[in-house]
Amino acid sequence: MSTLADPNAARDHARAMAGTVVEAMPILPPHADDLPAGVSADDLVWEETIAAGGYASRLLSRGSRLRLIDLQGDACASLQLFNAAMPTERLNVADTVKVQWNAYLGTGSLFLSDMGRVLASIEHDDAGTHDAFCGASNAASNERRYGDGSNSGPYPNARDRLLLGAAKHGLARRDVHPCVNLFKGVRIAADGTTDPQLGPFAPGRTLVLRAEMDLIVVLANCPHVLDPRPWTVTPLRATAWRGPVTGEDDPIRNATPERQRAFLNTEDWVRR
Repeated sequence: MSTLADPNAARDHARAMAGTVVEAMPILPPHADDLPAGVSADDLVWEETIAAGGYASRLLSRGSRLRLIDLQGDACASLQLFNAAMPTERLNVADTVKVQWNAYLGTGSLFLSDMGRVLASIEHDDAGTHDAFCGASNAASNERRYGDGSNSGPYPNARDRLLLGAAKHGLARRDVHPCVNLFKGVRIAADGTTDPQLGPFAPGRTLVLRAEMDLIVVLANCPHVLDPRPWTVTPLRATAWRGPVTGEDDPIRNATPERQRAFLNTEDWVRR
């Protein structure tokens, strides 16, 4: 019989783990030694490494920055966004693409809701490989490819991981909407076929999101649904800090008439 079958021994074992730090866990209180110039450590609100097959979710206030780092060059960050005050408003990938006349997201791109408002913008991106076409893997797709797609099995799928993250904010399966996959790209060839850009890439590629309203952010780090390799994904680092709200002279905001209107729609919501 295991010594942990004894409740007292189990308690002693659990207490002995106090202070243990592993890579894939939130750092509390959050701290980081590589914050951008001008960012105070006092403004740091989230520091976490999301393991291969892991997920995370967080409430971020308007103006916050979320930096994502593909630590080893093979992360796949499936991203969902919700209006924190009204989660029925959430990222609409189709509108994000068609309103901006561009399916290839990068620095300056907006993440739009189906209400014409901007949820977040990409303030910095040195990866250049993102996917607004394919969505998340699911239990059935992982079972076909790996033989097991269950959430508790060795090959968890992104959709169920997103569900776990959303559930921490009172959301349910019906709220898990189509996502954008960051750090794994898909382009459409001239003949209409998909051209996956799945790496592995150089370690350390970085993307910074700016929250344009109070947001629920949900991330899953699972292999891309088109990845033909054996189940492969590497850790993703998330760091967030408080920052200034986007001003009227912001270059991302003013780059196109569509972006200007999306920001005005958001500000109309915020004033209510």
